[in-house]
Amino acid sequence: MAKIKICGITNISDALLACKLGADAIGFVFAKSPRKISIETAKKIILKMPPFVSKVGVFSNQDVEFVNNAVKKCRLDYVQLHGDETTDFCRKINANVIKAFRVFKGFNVDLLKNFKDFYILLDTFSNKVYGGTGTTFDWNVALKAKKICKNLILSGGLNEKNLLKALKIVRPWAVDLSSGVEISPGRKSAEKLKKVISIVKCNL
Repeated sequence: MAKIKICGITNISDALLACKLGADAIGFVFAKSPRKISIETAKKIILKMPPFVSKVGVFSNQDVEFVNNAVKKCRLDYVQLHGDETTDFCRKINANVIKAFRVFKGFNVDLLKNFKDFYILLDTFSNKVYGGTGTTFDWNVALKAKKICKNLILSGGLNEKNLLKALKIVRPWAVDLSSGVEISPGRKSAEKLKKVISIVKCNL
């Protein structure tokens, strides 16, 4: 069964609901985004979360000191890097690293080979934002990527309408949803959360 991460959490109520419904991980965005929150706000939310739910911090082209400070203060389990971070940068992070790649037409999956020691997340390329685009990419790229990395995380425009199809075609290690379960940026829909988490948990 795939794991499911709900990303772009900005408030305690959404975090607790996602955890109650069975989310495996909760994501907090510390990079430039409509869903960006402060380290202190994330810390307050995390203190209310139940145990055994992973805490993921999302960053993009930020200093390693800033990232590791967030890891320490929020006790993050994973750091998700959405920028142009190198393998050397990844190795300096004091948490499990998820390196995100934004897929565009003609994307070369061989780029992933240098990062195969880390978790790999594939998202949709956009000139405007580094994540949360709300659009999908060609999942054939994900199938090719799975031959390089075992723990592939699929993201990019996933929602209750296409999630089951994505799970059956790609069979990723985990899926990452944000805009697909929102009422507005940073505010999650209880109904959508229930649907997507149910889809993942029932697709054994």
